[in-house]
Amino acid sequence: MDIGKILVPVSGNHVDADVLRMACDLAAVEKASVYAVFVIEIERSLPLDVPPEPQASRAEEVLLRAQKTASERGSEITTGILQAREAGPAIVHEATEGRFDLIVMGMSHRRHPGDLEIGDTVSHVLRDAPCSVLLYREAQVEAPA
Repeated sequence: MDIGKILVPVSGNHVDADVLRMACDLAAVEKASVYAVFVIEIERSLPLDVPPEPQASRAEEVLLRAQKTASERGSEITTGILQAREAGPAIVHEATEGRFDLIVMGMSHRRHPGDLEIGDTVSHVLRDAPCSVLLYREAQVEAPA
């Protein structure tokens, strides 16, 4: 697989750092660029171009952490904020328009063993992405006995 551009959706959850490290390591091997994107979901009752405070401040904080994580890996990344009704279609659209070769995204382990809940965003991206998708799911944390 020839990888030149990697798209990394971030949301501020605890798996973002692992996903970014993985994407940066892969980018270093492939000599690829990494673009981290935060999608602000706008309620259907509001116009899409409404100023999204306080979500914009949170998005900027998350993207600053993403840049720091990449810097710790010796990588530089570009970042962006998208406003959309739903994150899944926005990520697929960005991947299509930007002609990305790979989407690297993460999901947390939220269920009991045997149950897998991937959510609407991951499901949409896996189903409709125009490129390869690498999905990172964190390890299950053992509950204290």
